[in-house]
Amino acid sequence: MRILIVEDNPKMAGAIQKGLKAHGYAADVAHTGFEGEDQATSSEYDLVILDLMLPDRDGVDVCRNLRRRCVGTPVIMLTALSGTEDKVAGLDAGADDYITKPFEFDELLARIRAMLRRGEASEGRVLECDNLTLDLYTRVAKRGDLECELSNKEYGLLEYLMRNPNRVLSRAQITEKVWDMNYEPGSNVIDVYISSLRKKIDRGFENELIHTVKGAGYRFGIMS
Repeated sequence: MRILIVEDNPKMAGAIQKGLKAHGYAADVAHTGFEGEDQATSSEYDLVILDLMLPDRDGVDVCRNLRRRCVGTPVIMLTALSGTEDKVAGLDAGADDYITKPFEFDELLARIRAMLRRGEASEGRVLECDNLTLDLYTRVAKRGDLECELSNKEYGLLEYLMRNPNRVLSRAQITEKVWDMNYEPGSNVIDVYISSLRKKIDRGFENELIHTVKGAGYRFGIMS
């Protein structure tokens, strides 16, 4: 399990990181909101511990941007503010839990364990990005209130894209993961399916989710 700590106080961040490592978790630290958002979107984490008061931007803004960019990693907000409004703002922005400073490390650890258990229990049921949902049990895709009729390959392609938001995926990667075969240079099969999928999930909506990265492949998510 890998956890990202976004905390500007080096002493606090170091203590949390040391405690997590002592309990078997891998832990990385970011000291600013921009650095934390970049790490959370470019690397895979099982949980993010996010301070509310950061020097460059507040944690609510960071959390809101992560959700907007389709990062569904659970977030525990750290706050020195005990006011209800701040806690509500964090939860409304997409945080899953909060803990008020000062706190005992054992309490933070218990909340982390509970959050990870909750994630394991519900993992894989529904993938979400913006107003697009993909139910992996019923295999139904919806954009807003509109149900998108997908072929089996389009479904597999969309699932792969949604499981890898904000990452550049090459045609070779997509071919290997979705088609289970080697990519043949010059083949336009991926492009044809991407074009078809775009018509079904992007056409007519304000936020496009499938983006071409020239010379590299495709990226899924809302462009910042």
